[in-house]
Amino acid sequence: MSGLKDITRYNSSNYTSRDSSSETDSDEGRRRCFKSSSWSRSPRQQLAKLEYMQAGTEAGATGSSCQGLCLNDDRLVLIVDNTRFVVDPALFIAHPNTMLGRMFTSGIEFVRPNERGEYEVAEGMSATVFRSILDYYNHGVIRCPPTVSVQELREACDYLLVPFDASTVKCQNLRGLLHELSNEGARAQMEKFLEELVLPLMVASARRGDRECHVVILLDDDFVDWDEKYPPQMGEEYSQTVNSTAMYRFFKYIENRDVAKQVLKERGLKKIRLGIEGYPTYKEKVKRRPGGRSEVIYNYVQRPFIHMSWEKEEAKSRHVDFQVTK
Repeated sequence: MSGLKDITRYNSSNYTSRDSSSETDSDEGRRRCFKSSSWSRSPRQQLAKLEYMQAGTEAGATGSSCQGLCLNDDRLVLIVDNTRFVVDPALFIAHPNTMLGRMFTSGIEFVRPNERGEYEVAEGMSATVFRSILDYYNHGVIRCPPTVSVQELREACDYLLVPFDASTVKCQNLRGLLHELSNEGARAQMEKFLEELVLPLMVASARRGDRECHVVILLDDDFVDWDEKYPPQMGEEYSQTVNSTAMYRFFKYIENRDVAKQVLKERGLKKIRLGIEGYPTYKEKVKRRPGGRSEVIYNYVQRPFIHMSWEKEEAKSRHVDFQVTK
């Protein structure tokens, strides 16, 4: 195939690489391609797609596929970013839970070869990133190249279902590495908070016929004592609260709020708002105004909040049209 770089060979013992031409795509072009390509998705979405394709193929399969036959050969030729990678199939057999392991060891035809029997995979991914990830199959460790951002490497690992953690990724940029690890930890923590603390409050709102929920996160030792005769006048009676110091600390970081918002979006929720607001805890005093009117002063504390909606018809007009007839 014309325009391809020299072959990079990978096997189960060692490998050598040769590049005969300079890169033709700029970093910015790759970044745009990455954002718009089909492989830029979360690990959960990618795994679900593979499982769906595998289930559908197994249900309608009547014979062996190309991938099963290719394992009889000594080598696989993969094309990424106009670069050929000659890979020993044994590398993928040893890691069947990765995307490449499933593609070339499950017997399911996830990708078709070209006329030369070569497979074009990971469209939009740079050859430098793909070469680094292949090191995981050889040595179990990925070393982030200086020219590659940690975020780009993590997103590539997510797509290829390669583990991204402190034991598998070595990087000179510790700040970038720890930031990505914190994002992974924040996602797992938010999903736990959502299932154990927030979802029961949303269900309670839904049972009342509401289609949105406003949750204020209080500390474990926060004490709320409202006067039944003089409740707060700001609509806090429609808010729900959860006492969790761990969740309060979680939402202290702006990056964690961004991760939490993304998790809520992926779960189908809309009108998501996260921030910090004042919440009344107890009555401090009551002032008497002229005319006998009473004004209650409450003590307010600054606490994080989450607001989300599951309403489907919010885009439709809410006013009533009247038609005048003669």
